[in-house]
Amino acid sequence: MAAATGDGEVCIVGAGLAGVGVAYRLREEPVDVTILEKSRGVGGRAATRRKHGCRYDHGANYIKDGGDRTDELVRELGDEGLVDIDQPVWTFDADGEISPGDRREAHKWTWTEGITQFAKRVLNETDATVHKTTRVDGLTRTADGWRLSDTEGDSHGPFEAVVLTPPAPQTADLLASTAVEDAESDVAATIEGATEAVREVPFRTIRTVVLQYPFEIDRPFYALVNTDRDHPIGWLARESCKAGHVPDGESLLVVQMAPDWSTAHYDDPLDSAADEAAGMVADLLDDDRLAEPGWVDDQGWRYALPDAGLDDGIVDALRGQSLFLAGDWLVGEGRAHQAFWNGVDTAEALLVDR
Repeated sequence: MAAATGDGEVCIVGAGLAGVGVAYRLREEPVDVTILEKSRGVGGRAATRRKHGCRYDHGANYIKDGGDRTDELVRELGDEGLVDIDQPVWTFDADGEISPGDRREAHKWTWTEGITQFAKRVLNETDATVHKTTRVDGLTRTADGWRLSDTEGDSHGPFEAVVLTPPAPQTADLLASTAVEDAESDVAATIEGATEAVREVPFRTIRTVVLQYPFEIDRPFYALVNTDRDHPIGWLARESCKAGHVPDGESLLVVQMAPDWSTAHYDDPLDSAADEAAGMVADLLDDDRLAEPGWVDDQGWRYALPDAGLDDGIVDALRGQSLFLAGDWLVGEGRAHQAFWNGVDTAEALLVDR
């Protein structure tokens, strides 16, 4: 096994918004922070992709205000490139009947360079060391702290504390792979009990289909959301409402299919999935042209949205072993700002325990 690559006091598994929130809260503390991230980017579902001159947010679509502290943080990160989507979010039902929305969001934030800017700008405020393309596959509790292994056979640590931020099913897998030097200790029993509880947290699967058109789609709304959860489309957004995302004269729709459809068609080839989605979009918007997009893209989010949270007793039990959990699934509602602030709150608990 290779030599240890990180000697920080705190290790965060995952550079999604929860992990970024943990690092942000620890930025002014005497704590060395190491983040191990499996992908090439940061932000998790707050992700941006570029293709054929377009830029689009294909997971989380924007950062909602969710209270004054979110607005204050977004502005503190800098106004350059900041986009506040002016157009409203409307609703539609199972029959495709569209109605003016009733959301009361004061702000819908993104950036000309995409929503991934949120995580990037937050991390720029920290001294955290980020190791990308590092997939953690095991944890070991030793006498000198926590050590982590990755799929390349490298070892990381020792760490005083570890924060796990992946979605609950992936966190449960990591907990299940945890080794404890003293197998008869309370640590092993605590982790075993937590593993089962975390594994039971339900998640909805979402497949995002991106549809580009060589013409403008003019509508009085930015996005549509299905309120009765009984339509194959869950969310449809016009990316052209975001400055700098779509060239003039073009349109790009980010279509997030409903969980039932997404689960049934998760592994379908892109062409067939996009054809079906585009036909539904054409019907919903009553525009036959939309059945034939110029080009398409997609992204599957197997663990997109949590449907329930986790009992605080489980979180506290792991906390007693310097093992922390963070993510929107602890709150029980998939929102970008909630993931971030849960990370901040988790860091607060970590500091109390130190």
